[in-house]
Amino acid sequence: MRLDDFRQLVDGLARDVPAQFSDGIVAIEVSPKSLPHPLRGDVYTLGECIPLDWSGGGADLQSRVVLYHGSFAALARLGDFDWRAEAWETLAHELRHHLEWRANTGALEAYDWAAEENFKRHEGEAFDAGFYRSGERIDAGIWKVDDDMFMERKGRSGKEDGLDVVWHGRRYRVRPPAGLRPPAFLVLQGLAEPPPGDAVLVLPRRATLLDLVRRALPATQRTVTAQPLDG
Repeated sequence: MRLDDFRQLVDGLARDVPAQFSDGIVAIEVSPKSLPHPLRGDVYTLGECIPLDWSGGGADLQSRVVLYHGSFAALARLGDFDWRAEAWETLAHELRHHLEWRANTGALEAYDWAAEENFKRHEGEAFDAGFYRSGERIDAGIWKVDDDMFMERKGRSGKEDGLDVVWHGRRYRVRPPAGLRPPAFLVLQGLAEPPPGDAVLVLPRRATLLDLVRRALPATQRTVTAQPLDG
């Protein structure tokens, strides 16, 4: 289904949503982008609910719902795919997510803080090295903040020539800069199907008892190339 046709489909579905479920939804949009799952090559995120403005109570939260046409198209290429049924299911799921955001002010506060720290990261300012863990958990050791994916890598790689990582079902090797010390954020370039934002390999520093009495060490950020290992 073409992008314009999909937009018309989603617009029609949005008009059928009961008012009590769409209260606080400022926009239901279609993006041409795809959002691949960080690990599984046959999984894509079809939609998102993005929290926007709220006063602190949760009940007045405003959100934006986005459906990713690129993700729908990628899944349609894998086999039988009912565009209308999948679009309605995705829309309903994201509207439920909006209601859950409204009911959980603690999660909203944590996400707001993570988004602020991620903005500092983009701007080259000092940021809290563990902020991404307050984002949306995608899988074990993987979080999403805004359009950026953060994959945590603990322990030694076991390889002298770099770190092996998996992104969307494919294996890559990353060579961190010499002398790099955790906590470090490695922004990956060269991925076959990157996310809309950054794909970041995080090398956290091992926690110690001294962390209770001293300020966190500043994080280092570098851009590195991910070399494909499986063709």
